[in-house]
Amino acid sequence: MATQRSVLLIIGLVISSCFFSVAFAVSGTATYYTTYVPSACYGNEDQGVMIAAASDVLWENGAACGRMYRVTCTGATNGVPEPCTGANVTVKIVDYCPGCQGTLDLSQQAFAQIANLVAGIINIDYTQV
Repeated sequence: MATQRSVLLIIGLVISSCFFSVAFAVSGTATYYTTYVPSACYGNEDQGVMIAAASDVLWENGAACGRMYRVTCTGATNGVPEPCTGANVTVKIVDYCPGCQGTLDLSQQAFAQIANLVAGIINIDYTQV
């Protein structure tokens, strides 16, 4: 009986943790860019291609450098039918995008993982990981 309760408790905790992470997703928009070096955070040091630039909303005078975000496309902003791939991507903040139209300016490769490049700008949900 105690083992059965333990199993049920563990299952309940796992299910609850899934809801907890979803509850803290923030909505925004994403665009993409193609020149990754130099960057505001790492200068001429290459950080790969699963990267992003933070807009003023996230930048915090450079405190955003190195933060990781899980990003999911939630829909179109400009009439492109069904731009989302259904995947999500985890990106590292490596740059600053002052005055960006989007919350995150994703690398072209990161954007392509979650949406059709033709969309150009998409609605997203993002969570710091």
